[in-house]
Amino acid sequence: MEPTKHDLILILDFGSQYTQLIARRIREAGVYCEILPFNTPLEKIQQLQPHGIVLSGGPSSVYDAKAPKLSDGFIEKINCPLLGICYGLQLLAVELGGEVSPSQNREYGYARLSITESNSPLFVGLPDEIDVWLSHGDYVTKMPPGFRATAVTSGALNAFESLSNRIYGVQFHPEVAHTPLGAQVLNNFALAICQARADWSPTAIIDEQVNKIRAEVGTGKVVCGLSGGVDSTVAAALVHQAIGERQVCVFVDTGLLREGEFESTCNLFEQQMKLNVRGVRAAQRFLKALEGVTDPEEKRRIIGHLFIEIFDEEAAQIGQVDYLVQGTLYPDVIESVSVLGPSAVIKSHHNVGGLPERMRLRLIEPLRELFKDEVRIIGRSLQVPQEILSRHPFPGPGLAVRIIGEITEERLQVLRAADRILEEELRLASMYDSVWQAFPVLLPVSTVGVMGDYRTYERVVAIRAVTSIDGMTADWARLPHDLLSRISARLVSEVRGINRVVYDISSKPPSTIEWE
Repeated sequence: MEPTKHDLILILDFGSQYTQLIARRIREAGVYCEILPFNTPLEKIQQLQPHGIVLSGGPSSVYDAKAPKLSDGFIEKINCPLLGICYGLQLLAVELGGEVSPSQNREYGYARLSITESNSPLFVGLPDEIDVWLSHGDYVTKMPPGFRATAVTSGALNAFESLSNRIYGVQFHPEVAHTPLGAQVLNNFALAICQARADWSPTAIIDEQVNKIRAEVGTGKVVCGLSGGVDSTVAAALVHQAIGERQVCVFVDTGLLREGEFESTCNLFEQQMKLNVRGVRAAQRFLKALEGVTDPEEKRRIIGHLFIEIFDEEAAQIGQVDYLVQGTLYPDVIESVSVLGPSAVIKSHHNVGGLPERMRLRLIEPLRELFKDEVRIIGRSLQVPQEILSRHPFPGPGLAVRIIGEITEERLQVLRAADRILEEELRLASMYDSVWQAFPVLLPVSTVGVMGDYRTYERVVAIRAVTSIDGMTADWARLPHDLLSRISARLVSEVRGINRVVYDISSKPPSTIEWE
């Protein structure tokens, strides 16, 4: 059975912190969307046959010597509609004969947009004035020939379009929540201008992936790497629907899990989900491999390689197994791919960048095109227990990337106890489900304290709690002060080795959610 081919809107990423939000907004309109680096070869883009292309924003100035550019002849050779956002608008202006100049003052934050051409296809259904979010240092001072201005802010050009109705540009960011009506702008582009079908939804992935997995695996067997988190569990449930008992799930006790997690999660997998599960206790093996390692990328690499070794060993015991199932998500892929060269990679992911170059098992990644909130929607359709679906995201390398510095059993015990207390207090305050993710981080710092008239010199724990929709951007959670006070008091009094608690108030960007 041929897989369903969805109409595609393609986003070319020029390094914006908001690129992933563009994809989310377009998907929310029911249109399938993918992100590729700006320098993707033109031939590959043409092969994908996109119905429309969005050029994202980015941190560069179009006049920088190393500023990312479109390939020669790109605009002429691509015959679908184009939408430039922020840097994308400026790039289109320069490429087509307009002019862009530095602004005396960088425009950042709220602005009032006046739509000067109400008949513009991009602004259909919108009022004459809307609130928008700006983030730019350059601005268009001369439009390309054959273009008209369609919106302004404080007298400055903020949107234009070609008279042929194929090329559009906006200086503001329609993808962010701070532009309340921005989704309508993207809907107009994807649905009306590009004429893309709104036939995509997360649950549509289920039937597509079930058919794809059955066709690929045939009568064979697969091994699934379970971590106990949402992603791998939903991936396992999806593959189970496709091939049933021929999927053998391997849940590894790495020694880097939370308190009691191995036993309780094994029970959920076996009793409620009826998965074919093999539990492997390998804590000492992981701790020995991580001994003396402090670099976070090296931790991820070691853990990723060990996972694969163990899966290979288990697969050999099972019999003829050719495939490994992983819960890789779209953000894992995006954040592991360089847009502007090696320095632009945010992190390697154990599902993407931490794997050995040569693997005996071939990968099946049924969730690779999805964001976290989309995965939860699929999980509910597959009747994955709510206890798992409501869990906060937990990194594949586990507590290894929440201990800054070397991993030791003593440090793991401290962090497990801190993690348990934090979760207990959030649940007692009925706030566990109000935050996207909350966890403690054990810092490689000791500070002076006093307990019972005695001087102490013990460790610092940082509490990280964030709100988010899909994990691509996040804001620090405004937890009540009395809750933070209870958490701090319990950590210091109940966990031997901690005498100071700090609260992380960084957003993403510029910070990532996890510390390593």
